[in-house]
Amino acid sequence: MKTIYEILKIKQVIKEVEGDERFIIRSPEDAAKIAAEFIGDEDREVFFVMCLNTKNKVVAVHRCHVGGLNVSLVIPREVFESAILNNSASIILSHQHPSGDTYPSREDIDVTKRLVECGKILGIDVLDHVIVNAEAEYYSMKEKGYI
Repeated sequence: MKTIYEILKIKQVIKEVEGDERFIIRSPEDAAKIAAEFIGDEDREVFFVMCLNTKNKVVAVHRCHVGGLNVSLVIPREVFESAILNNSASIILSHQHPSGDTYPSREDIDVTKRLVECGKILGIDVLDHVIVNAEAEYYSMKEKGYI
């Protein structure tokens, strides 16, 4: 007879961050400021997910993947995991380039399009993908028409 496993709970490790009005996203600039605060000065690429409620308030942030100097592996299942666990209506993606240059690579554009499609299937909107640096300079995929 085969063993069947019942999943009783999936545990998230939660670290509270003091939140106020600065965690409401009204523009790509707002998203870039939050992302830069968390990952802007990292020395390796970090793929970062901001989970939002229906009022565009950030309810959770997740360092989805820490990559190398110029690449980060992005797996849709891991990107949307925190959004699903936090009952998010939408997400904003972000990553930083350790070089400080915020211009996207072809891979950045391709992964954005792929994640937007995955979000449509899951019913979780991908509102933007911002590439940031430590000075909170940013490149918004939404503003440039990729989303």
